[in-house]
Amino acid sequence: MFELKTIGLFILTAVAEILGCYLPYLWLREGKTIWLLIPAAASLALFAWLLSLHPTAAGRVYAAYGGVYISVAILWLWAVDGIRPTVWDLLGSAVALLGMAIIMFAPRPG
Repeated sequence: MFELKTIGLFILTAVAEILGCYLPYLWLREGKTIWLLIPAAASLALFAWLLSLHPTAAGRVYAAYGGVYISVAILWLWAVDGIRPTVWDLLGSAVALLGMAIIMFAPRPG
């Protein structure tokens, strides 16, 4: 159960971070309204709060989160940007998720 909760929390965290960065991108690069910065800031605040919910050391959480972030960003590429991931994108995501699993779920003394 710990593993599913951790992965779910990482996925929510990644979506919050990506959305918080994507909305300013829309404003800066796509000419959308500046008002997108308000939900972007809220999304980034949510991202920081979600990272704080993990019960392990912050450095370990940040390192492992990166693997999930990579995979969610590749899914974003497909779902939002409409670009189908390549085999290499998927392989890289799998390697990143393996790294996350090793960091987060390896046995620890004590």
